[in-house]
This record gives sequence, C-alpha cells and structure tokens, in this order.
Amino acid sequence: MMRTAKAHWAGSGQDGQGTLTTQSGVLDNQPYSFKLRFQNEDGKAGTNPEELIAAAHAGCFTMALSFALGNAGFTATALDTEAQVTITPGDAGFSITAITLKLTATVPGISKEQFDAVAAGAKANCPVSKALSAVPITLEATLA
Repeated sequence: MMRTAKAHWAGSGQDGQGTLTTQSGVLDNQPYSFKLRFQNEDGKAGTNPEELIAAAHAGCFTMALSFALGNAGFTATALDTEAQVTITPGDAGFSITAITLKLTATVPGISKEQFDAVAAGAKANCPVSKALSAVPITLEATLA
C-alpha cells in the first residue's frame, strides 16, 4: 500500500507560497507558506507540515489503540486524542522537538493499569510513532 501527497511551491522560502494536495482529495490545493506556518496565530488560513503530522499521529495512534484494546478483550466507547507537535527554532533552523499525545478514553470494564499498558503499547507500535521515533513522544492518557 502507498499513499501520496503533492506539494507545489513558487517563490522564496520567506515570501513564497505553496499548495498541498492529497490523494484522497481531503486537501486540494490547500495553501501553505512561511507566513501561514509561523505568523498566523490562529492557524486557520492554511495548513502546515506540523499540523499534518499531528493529524496523522493522532489518527494512527487512536486506531492502533482501538485494535490493541480489542486484542485485550475491550471495546472503547470513546477514544479522543489530541496530538501536539512542538517546533522550535535553533541554530540549524527549525526542528520538531516534542510530540504530546493527549488521550481521553472511555473503555468499559478495563482497569487503569490495563489501560495504561495497552495505551503505552499502542503509542510505541503505531506506524506513525515508529516513523517519528527520533522525536520524544509523550502520552498523557486519561481513563474517563
């Protein structure tokens, strides 16, 4: 299986503009630029790579957790994950320095210890976590 996305860019890094398009069409010539990425406070005028990484990680981890819970004999009523990707400027440019997965889950019949173990396993084993393993990934899991 392979999934694709395309980026188009015109102009300099600082003043140029680009678009992102995904195979599914969810993004179709979605604008992105330096200004949208680093200067647009509410983040609603366009997307950026860090937002897309956050969406991919939240989705992957949550689905992996659902499967892991099923393998352990549990079914979640609700799994809600927010992924926070931190990007920090440094001498060599910007770097992604941390990812935090904030999970709130409703899983009938599971103990806190079982839940924590299954959630930690899902974090370690989802494909996006594996791909991003060079970045510290923190899981803040709450069992509702």
